[in-house]
Amino acid sequence: MTRSIADQTTEELGGPGSVLVRQRRDHEELDRLLHELDGAEGTAQEEVLTRIDRLVFSHAFAEETVLWPVIRRVLPDGDALTLRVEQEHQEVNELVSALERGGLDDPERPARLRRLVEVLREDVRDEEDVMLPRLQERLSAEELRSLGRRWALMARISPTRPHPTVSRRPPGNVLSGLPLSLIDRTRDVVDAGVRRAPDRFVPAGRAVSTGLAAVAGVVERVPLARRGDRPPTSR
Repeated sequence: MTRSIADQTTEELGGPGSVLVRQRRDHEELDRLLHELDGAEGTAQEEVLTRIDRLVFSHAFAEETVLWPVIRRVLPDGDALTLRVEQEHQEVNELVSALERGGLDDPERPARLRRLVEVLREDVRDEEDVMLPRLQERLSAEELRSLGRRWALMARISPTRPHPTVSRRPPGNVLSGLPLSLIDRTRDVVDAGVRRAPDRFVPAGRAVSTGLAAVAGVVERVPLARRGDRPPTSR
């Protein structure tokens, strides 16, 4: 019987550099942020959501480009397993995009926030209790550590914002990942500066961020960025 990676020691999971340990570490940080989100309001809520987004989207991109192809290769039902999680990732992308469009006063915001938390927790359970223990059975500790190094590198250069129209599978996600990461991380710096800047600079900063978002939208819609997606997650 498979054991959830949540119930195993670091050594059992292949050591500190194992992809399983790295995944669990991100999940623990997500759990902490979701508890912080509970009860937060206004700009404080926005700040927590921003930190959740940065963690979740880089984590998911690393999974989809590095980890899921291995699962599809080594598990007979790997395609179905990864497709389920890809659908959860797609819903997270669409929920966060809707939250960004609607703003703090959107009457649908509370329901969308509740659903976002539900989907994120479902995603963690699907990975920790089902997919990752199955992967653990097929790979050696050294292979898990090698995969962990690749995963960590990809997470550092991954997009940090929602991109619902981009493929969740290669080649689309691989081809669009670097340009979207550069755009997203530039926007992150600009937006952080806007929050600290004097009021007279805020409109200019927001205009730059909006312009970068428009460029990201163009990248998302390039046909190559959408190649490889499956109907349940394509948009």
